Amino acid sequence: MCQLFISADDSLWRSKTKSLRIQGVVTSIRLEVFFWDILEELSFRDQMTVNHLITKLYLESLDADHDIGNFTSFLRVCCSRYLSLIADGDLSRETELPLEKVDAKNIIERETLRKKQRSALFNDSEKNTSVH
Repeated sequence: MCQLFISADDSLWRSKTKSLRIQGVVTSIRLEVFFWDILEELSFRDQMTVNHLITKLYLESLDADHDIGNFTSFLRVCCSRYLSLIADGDLSRETELPLEKVDAKNIIERETLRKKQRSALFNDSEKNTSVH
């Protein structure tokens, strides 16, 4: 199992820092190359720059009253959820459909249901498995 991960291109987990301006304030964000690649895909899909995408995510998070004290973690989770939604069939990796056009409410409802189902499965599995 580990070979699948440790034999991957090691540049993916190297950190890369980018500077950008959000509401006139210069800031820098440090993420692994893997996440920068996913942000690049997301921004391409919605026909914007990565800086514009990050700014949009930041401002929309503020508008939704989210605590974004650890914004880089938020970005990592956004990237991971994007890939998870693709793996689960809720999104396509095709770039013709911008993310702003998808039925987010419906996708989130299915995602929530799957999470409950998986949680129940894992909890049942733990009850039936004992380690002595």
